[in-house]
Amino acid sequence: MLTVRRFAFALPLALLVAAACSIKPAPMDDNHAGLDADGTALPASGHVSLPAQDPVIPAGHLQAKERLDKSPRHGEWARIAWEPGGKDSLMAWIVYPERKRNAPVVVVIHEIFGLSTWVRGVADQLAADGYIAVAPDLLSLKRGGPSSDELASDSATKLIRGVTRDEMNKGVTAAARYGMSLPAAVKKYGVVGYCWGGSASFNHAVFNAPGLAAAVVYYGTSPEADSLSRVSVPVLGLYGGNDQRVNATIPRADSTMKALGKTYEKEIFDGAGHGFLRAQEGPQSANGANLAAAQKAWPRTIGWFRKYLGG
Repeated sequence: MLTVRRFAFALPLALLVAAACSIKPAPMDDNHAGLDADGTALPASGHVSLPAQDPVIPAGHLQAKERLDKSPRHGEWARIAWEPGGKDSLMAWIVYPERKRNAPVVVVIHEIFGLSTWVRGVADQLAADGYIAVAPDLLSLKRGGPSSDELASDSATKLIRGVTRDEMNKGVTAAARYGMSLPAAVKKYGVVGYCWGGSASFNHAVFNAPGLAAAVVYYGTSPEADSLSRVSVPVLGLYGGNDQRVNATIPRADSTMKALGKTYEKEIFDGAGHGFLRAQEGPQSANGANLAAAQKAWPRTIGWFRKYLGG
């Protein structure tokens, strides 16, 4: 059940021309050239044979809207204060689980495309698994609009390159603060992010905001080794085997976290590409390897949150 609170839902994203996955003070590198707004190249005919949906994992991007439209869960837009008492704010999509007890919060950090329909679908699946999901639009402060769904992809790319690490952490912290303030919430949270958001998730673990209890990184680059001493929450990394640009940054996280006695677990899925959770169907599905990776990665994600957040 979708409820629009205070702001109208806007038009879908246009076609993607570039993308990026690292959280750095400098401009981010491109990694999705030639893909559509949710990361999968479409054939010239526009026709794609879609596999049957797996109802216990997030839908791939080509089926995300259909799944979201049929969701029985309550979802709503909310405007969140950027900082307590401040005038600036950002938009977020909130989805509530159907349960009797209070629920932990999971903040969903979007890709370079902004808060897309696919990301909102991921939030809905987290709610299906028992969590209050808060998906902040980290571009909404920059552009002043209700959501980034209406942006053309090149505009989203340019805007997100202007989001600094400090701004990202403030936005994620604001989303977590809002989520934990809800009457139905447990006062702790986890983060999960994808591509650009995956890098952001790991960097938010370095930031280590109050209430943070766990982080999950989907195919995001690792922070610099000298920053990892500040991590105090367990981090899970989930990566595609055919994603060497990202995977080349795994060893520094693995060795440094081990040397520091910190919890970092990783899994690399053979044959899967970058963005495997959303690219489950279509020409970039890696002949089924992405779907197979998604079917293994999502239970690991929920298991991680069950272990460190409860729920």
